Amino acid sequence: MTLSRDTLHTSTLPVNGVRLNASIDELARIGALPDGSVRRLAFSPEDIQARQLVREWMRAVDMSVRVDAAGNLIGRYAGREDLPALATGSHLDTVERGGRYDGVYGVLAGLELARSLHERGLRLRHPFEVIVFTDEENTIIGSKAMAGHASRDANSYKVKDGTDIQTCLQRLGGEWELLETARRDRRDIAAFVELHVEQGSVLETAHCTIGVVEGIVCQQRYEVTIKGQANHAGTTPMPLRQDALVAAARVVLAVDDLARNLPGQQVATVGSLNVTPNATNIVPGFVSLSVDIRDLSANHVEFIVARLQERLEQIAADTQTRISKQVRLRLEPTLAAAEIQNAIARSADRLGLKYCYLPSRAGHDAQEMGRFTDMGMIFVPSAAGISHAASEYTSPEQCTQGANVLMQTILQLDKRG
Repeated sequence: MTLSRDTLHTSTLPVNGVRLNASIDELARIGALPDGSVRRLAFSPEDIQARQLVREWMRAVDMSVRVDAAGNLIGRYAGREDLPALATGSHLDTVERGGRYDGVYGVLAGLELARSLHERGLRLRHPFEVIVFTDEENTIIGSKAMAGHASRDANSYKVKDGTDIQTCLQRLGGEWELLETARRDRRDIAAFVELHVEQGSVLETAHCTIGVVEGIVCQQRYEVTIKGQANHAGTTPMPLRQDALVAAARVVLAVDDLARNLPGQQVATVGSLNVTPNATNIVPGFVSLSVDIRDLSANHVEFIVARLQERLEQIAADTQTRISKQVRLRLEPTLAAAEIQNAIARSADRLGLKYCYLPSRAGHDAQEMGRFTDMGMIFVPSAAGISHAASEYTSPEQCTQGANVLMQTILQLDKRG
């Protein structure tokens, strides 16, 4: 089938939704657990099996397929011109008991675009790539290596089964010693657009079909330690106590108060708390807890951290305890390119789909890709906001709608110089 360049870019060129959702179902059988969840840990036999199936599907639509040194599986559908690629993709690995859509949907939607082009005998101006990134759920080594940010300290990678990272990469066809060769730049990839389930309930609550992602948030994580004095719970009068757990309770409330009542769209969480000696009849003498703060603005996160420090100092004085905090993680935000956001919004409009703008408060491979090229993300709703669980669900219609928006977005980006 031969279409003119103008026809290609004005056509709605819909994807095959039935085929897309059948592929999602088929891949979900690899690593399926009795409770309906999927366990396909990175570098596991299930991960390798899923990659092999996707590799076969890529080759069936005339895509060249290679594995880079970081284990990333890259399918490339040749373009009509010698230009940097337009790319999409995500990951196939899951958490211990994950769902069938997280990551997988973005890979298979990209594959469906290639299938739809191939069956019509069409080529874009740019080469089109679908990337399966390595270990998004844990080390993020695939996208980090592609962005040139992967650590060269092998001991810094903690794989679930304890296997060293060198062996893990070999399982996928990668090579630790050549990790730097996985790095790419704008001369290779002109733009990267990731399609993903939201993993939250913003779209569902707003009755929106499509989410135009403004960027992936800054994350800062801290370990807060509180040192008091362990003592007998019966014989220590209340005015004489240095109760670390009472101080910790006030810290938890302070974190929640800052997130709720400061202007902005920030979120903050205390998700882990350890009490020592953790006995019924002893005043707690030591507590450690985690604090996770996220916002699209790194400056705003720094402002929140400064206000938290003020609260910690006041709580320490009030409770006669010593409170300190240590940085455990700093991730800079990655903003989505305005041109790609606009292309997504226009695509949704063209297809008659209601959309809204929102940040991604979860990390994605797109966060690393956006450090060296133009990046965008498209979200589709997650039922009840649930993800990383057996009950993770996005309807077949929603999956098809998201893939159609991805197709239209890629077609628009293909028109630019």
